[in-house]
Amino acid sequence: MKLAVEIADASDLPPKDNAATCNAFVEVDFDGQKQRTATRPADRSPQWNETLLLDVRDDPDPGRFPSIPAVEVSVLHDRRLSDHNAVRPSVFLGRVRLTGDSVAPSPDEAVVQRYPLEKRGLFSRVSGDIALRLYLLDERGGRDRADDAAAAAANSSSAAPTRMNNVDQDQRRAEPAAASMDPERVVRNAFAAAPSEAAAESMGKSNHEPRVFRSVPAASSEPRRATLHAMAAPPPPPGQTVVMPRPIGPAPAQPPGSAYGLVETRPPLPAKMGPRSSAAKISSTYDMVEPMTYLYVTVVKARDLPTMDITGSLDPYVEVKLGNFKGVTRHLEKNSNPVWHQTFAFSGAHLQSSQLEVIVKDKDVLRDDFVGRVVFDMSDIPSRLPPDSPLAPQWYRLADAHGNKMQHGGHHGYGEIMLAVWLGTQADEAFPEAWHSDAHSLSQEGLTNTRSKVYYSPKLIYLKVSVIAAQDLIPAEKGRPLAATIAKIQMGNQIRRTRPQGGTANPVWSEEFMFVASEPFEDPLVVTVEEKVAAGRDEPIGRLIIPVNSPYVPRNDLAKSVPSKWFSLSRGMTMEEAAADVTSSIKNRESSKTFASKIHLKMSLETAYHVLDESTHYSSDLQPAAKKLRKSAIGILEVGILSARGLGGNKNPYCVAKYGSKWVRTRTLLATAEPQWNEQYTWEVFDLSTVITVAVFDNANLYHGHGHDPSKDQRIGKVRVRLATLETDRVYTHYYPLMALTPSGLKKTGELHLAVRFTCTAWANMLAQYGRPLLPKMHYTNPISVLQLDYLRFQAMQMVATRLGRAEPPLRREVVEYMLDVDSHMFSLRRSKANFYRITSLFSGAVAVGKWFDGICKWKNPLTTILVHVLFLILVCYPELILPTVFLYLFMIGVWNYRRRPRKPPHMDTVLSHAELAHPDELDEEFDTFPTSKPSDVVRMRYDRLRSVAGRVQTVVGDLAMQGERAQSLLSWRDPRATAIFITLSLVVAIVLYVTPFQVVAVVAGLYLLRHPRFRSKQPSLPFNFYKRLPAKGDMLL
Repeated sequence: MKLAVEIADASDLPPKDNAATCNAFVEVDFDGQKQRTATRPADRSPQWNETLLLDVRDDPDPGRFPSIPAVEVSVLHDRRLSDHNAVRPSVFLGRVRLTGDSVAPSPDEAVVQRYPLEKRGLFSRVSGDIALRLYLLDERGGRDRADDAAAAAANSSSAAPTRMNNVDQDQRRAEPAAASMDPERVVRNAFAAAPSEAAAESMGKSNHEPRVFRSVPAASSEPRRATLHAMAAPPPPPGQTVVMPRPIGPAPAQPPGSAYGLVETRPPLPAKMGPRSSAAKISSTYDMVEPMTYLYVTVVKARDLPTMDITGSLDPYVEVKLGNFKGVTRHLEKNSNPVWHQTFAFSGAHLQSSQLEVIVKDKDVLRDDFVGRVVFDMSDIPSRLPPDSPLAPQWYRLADAHGNKMQHGGHHGYGEIMLAVWLGTQADEAFPEAWHSDAHSLSQEGLTNTRSKVYYSPKLIYLKVSVIAAQDLIPAEKGRPLAATIAKIQMGNQIRRTRPQGGTANPVWSEEFMFVASEPFEDPLVVTVEEKVAAGRDEPIGRLIIPVNSPYVPRNDLAKSVPSKWFSLSRGMTMEEAAADVTSSIKNRESSKTFASKIHLKMSLETAYHVLDESTHYSSDLQPAAKKLRKSAIGILEVGILSARGLGGNKNPYCVAKYGSKWVRTRTLLATAEPQWNEQYTWEVFDLSTVITVAVFDNANLYHGHGHDPSKDQRIGKVRVRLATLETDRVYTHYYPLMALTPSGLKKTGELHLAVRFTCTAWANMLAQYGRPLLPKMHYTNPISVLQLDYLRFQAMQMVATRLGRAEPPLRREVVEYMLDVDSHMFSLRRSKANFYRITSLFSGAVAVGKWFDGICKWKNPLTTILVHVLFLILVCYPELILPTVFLYLFMIGVWNYRRRPRKPPHMDTVLSHAELAHPDELDEEFDTFPTSKPSDVVRMRYDRLRSVAGRVQTVVGDLAMQGERAQSLLSWRDPRATAIFITLSLVVAIVLYVTPFQVVAVVAGLYLLRHPRFRSKQPSLPFNFYKRLPAKGDMLL
């Protein structure tokens, strides 16, 4: 006899491992036999449709079946799919224990039933249910049914009859060749102990029968998925693994986000191979990257070089040659004692020659002439590691091709050359400026664009300008009345205007504006008073030019009030005259001019603010602009940019990292999809609530010298790491996924290998920061409006991009804008959905508590309800225990969650961002220009879609407003009868609560709320009905 356990599906399983899903499988335990189903990854409502057959060893009749041990069906979470290093391979999700009464004597009498999952212990968290069907099956009848079902399936399938027959034959014979096929799942049979000798004797030869797999037909008439089912023969030796062949049909789709996870690595970094001293933690020791060997050759200068031309001139240059790789210096015209000061670096992968040649040549029109050379044996080249001092260059005598150091005649040599040759690593100070062997073929301009550099953002300060009033304004044209006047304030590309004031020569504006200024202050402040003569026509009637530096504009470091000043306006005043007018303080200066209008201004450089040039959600700097207001550093952030993989095609990749005002750029590696940078950078950390951004770009500006037009560097991907999520002194080494969101969808563009470590140097200051405001105090005492802050942030981004684009090599505008997320404020339906589901997930905890409390009130679990009653009575009798109990419960939850804390730093989540499942039209709308460049029919369709979404939002907002208006109408007498009932009940309740002790009221109310379902009605409660009948203002809307 066989016991058939048919497992259909499960629903509403609890999420595990800090994820929104679980990897569920079912394990059946019956009479010492254990079998399991396949794992369904990332599915809280999985479907198996599998049948497991187990031996009924004593072959009882149905009447004696209840004496057989119970069948235990457990639902488990497979942790190995999400964490290969998990200590426990599975986590308990729930179980069902069934006795023999639940087993049907035959398949015809069995029906599918749903069983709620039960707890295994007091502290188990269980939810959901499982659908099962149990029945007895004769072994011969079971095989006949399996054969009939397989034959019927083969006859009904017209697409692939041969393939189905082959699968049926493989199942019937259980050939070993099935194990060599590509498996979809593995069925493991683990037994607690081997059968006893007595049991083996009673079973006879059945212990040696081979294990057979059959397809058992379902009794239900509903269509079911074709799956492979297992029939359990007597148990094989413990630990035996049986591999199931892949069923016919498409492969199961990967769960969303599975291809975009972090991959932990263990590279041979010095930081992970041994302890470091406390002093070494402060200094940059290059222990976060793999050491890479380089051969450095510094060509300093030469002297006494012989002339090679008939004219007696020499145009020397040096060629450094190592095997097939060579580097060439610039040639200097007519110079026998040239000076180059150039360093060449040959990668350790290119050190394939036993000799290094340094050849001096004379540049000629037809053919360059050989002057002399120096040959070095690679085995004799010394090694150098920082912090050793730089290697001193030496003079070497040049020799001809045969090694002779004297010319024919023996009176003159070939000259001398000063060189420094050594073996080092990427930690050498010559590494950033060296000409690398993989880029020697580039031009000077292209080579400059490949070097690694460090940049600093300009110091940004808010400039506050208050335009108060003007006096004695004169029209631009004589003989007509003065029209409406405005004040226009301009600094660089930033222009702001006041509201027009008309009909008076002494207008009063009293408006305040903010500008972004950067040191050194290059653009002056230009204030122009204009007259609105006609629509679209403004005539200037006075101008003032003020330099934005001290003493013209004072600095306000302490948020004090700055005095205002009157300034003279002039139609032709230059900047020097305006500056002289500000500083001279000569009251009668305007008497020498016929134009005597004045303007009242108050200006100050507000250095107590922090100028936001990034999104506030992932900013990397929160310090005020004034240096004396900044706090001391609390630690050091070290980032090793190791490598990348899977970039696709031959690219010229380089990395850019930004934290605070410091930007770093790695060198560009040419024509590779697997770059190896191994460069380490260090930042001072002033606040843990900051984010470092690392992005990868494809350099498209290496061949400008060959006639190519300038083009934009292509984005490959970006990574953000929040410092608050990092443990102190731990080295994180992971492959971070690089993703590109395009109008065609989400694309994985590669993986970036990073090593990150945060080292704390001031524990007390770090812990004290959690009680301080995030931004400087000025942002809270004198806040800037949200709209104005967005405008200033955009201007700051443009200013940073312009200033960094003037560096050499430049950080191009597209790179800076991508790092700073310039377009993050634009509308995106995808982002709107993501934010909506983020808000929904916030309330999921409250919803779960509400469901739990509803289950308590309905006595779904009597034991838990009784315990809640006891706890409630204790807290009512001893109210002083309420707060300690709450905080102790929070403490216990935190301690319990510690073992499940995240082991990896967070990264960009494609599921949370709704990037994988976004509709192509939504992505096309997200990447549209502003204003739109799409045809009118597409814009009309998107507008209608936005109207439908806004209509649903409008309905929800209206419902919320209606509930609030009903609460207001309780005492507003809009419904006089309802208000009379409410105030009467309020009086009665006040009297009852006054004469009744609070504990009695709390006990009665709590017991009534937790009453048994037998005493509950399915109709809505009386207070609910009363509240629903209150009037609202919905009927007053048009």
